[in-house]
Amino acid sequence: MTESKNKSASKEVLAELKRGVEEMLLEEELLERLASNRPLRIKVGFDPTAPDLHLGHTVIINKMRQFQELGHEVVFLIGDFTGMIGDPSGKNVTRPPLTAEEIEANAATYKAQVFRILDPDKTQVEFNSKWCSELGAEGIIRLASRHTVARMLERDDFSKRYKGGQPIAIHEFLYPLMQGYDSVALKTDVEMGGTDQKFNLLVGRELQKQYGQPSQVVITLPLLEGLDGVQKMSKSLGNIVGITDTPDDMFGKLMSISDDLMWRYFELLSFQSLLDIKKLRESVATGANPRDVKFELAREIVDRFHALGDGQKAEQRFVERFSQGSVPDDLEEKTLPADGDGLGIANVIKQAGLASSTSEAIRLIKQGAVRFAGERLEDPKTVLASGTNGVLQVGKRRIAKVRIG
Repeated sequence: MTESKNKSASKEVLAELKRGVEEMLLEEELLERLASNRPLRIKVGFDPTAPDLHLGHTVIINKMRQFQELGHEVVFLIGDFTGMIGDPSGKNVTRPPLTAEEIEANAATYKAQVFRILDPDKTQVEFNSKWCSELGAEGIIRLASRHTVARMLERDDFSKRYKGGQPIAIHEFLYPLMQGYDSVALKTDVEMGGTDQKFNLLVGRELQKQYGQPSQVVITLPLLEGLDGVQKMSKSLGNIVGITDTPDDMFGKLMSISDDLMWRYFELLSFQSLLDIKKLRESVATGANPRDVKFELAREIVDRFHALGDGQKAEQRFVERFSQGSVPDDLEEKTLPADGDGLGIANVIKQAGLASSTSEAIRLIKQGAVRFAGERLEDPKTVLASGTNGVLQVGKRRIAKVRIG
């Protein structure tokens, strides 16, 4: 009877854990481990290549939090060793390795930011240099003997570069091996990563088998689309919502997403139940204003990364700013670097975070959606001189106070 109850409860837990998940390999293995009624060890690795987390990163961190709340052990692994190699996933060129100093500085920032979501008392923070450095040259050679070049070339990015005659450095082959060895060292039950990490996660599963361990369950999660609704959220594309953004910036950016994208954000970012989200969808389908539902999402996200009630305050300021056509006096000014005597307006819009690319900015200018200092700008060749400052507005919802450096 107890075993039957455990399996039934495990199926309910599994259903909740599958929320927002792209792929789970293998689902039946996770179900068996959940039914064992012991805490599982969940591992997620972060190479500290960029110190600022955005909402795209939080998709997987939210799933880590979910495992924590279910009583499992979460390992936040900082890849200070693998970070010196550079993850080649999704890259068509060799990534330059980071210095030890860069890694140390970025890791400190990651730890400070990730505990805005995870419970620090229930999070095990590890650095993979702890066991990777101990391997030494002989150990790494022995590890390399457990995988073949043919298997490495099954990776899509390696395969494309090889067929295209683009160079692949030998050290890049070490990255998935070292990441896989992390799972061996930690005796991981579950490893999670973005969809672009699937190959690396499966290497860990294979290496555990070779080292005589039970193979980890692999969970991949989708890459969250950025504010443009097309490209994945990325700092380099300027389409991000940073978790350290001010409440007003965070709220305004979330209100700028499309009504369709709003549901994707609800599924991957909100802590509301799927049933509650379904009810919100039904309310919009029967006539509720999507803007009001988007308010609910933006309030939740702002409250999570700031103080409770900051979402409501940001909403009030947002309504004053856009519904009543006023601009707040406390809008933070962004100084944008300029080459020579000034900066083209399309670049200004992109650098201010009001468009994901200069091509999108040009399109918005031609549509008459851009105002600077109260005047509509319709010429994409407009250059703002160094020292110029004022309020830049794109459409009804995107706004920034800028100064050309």
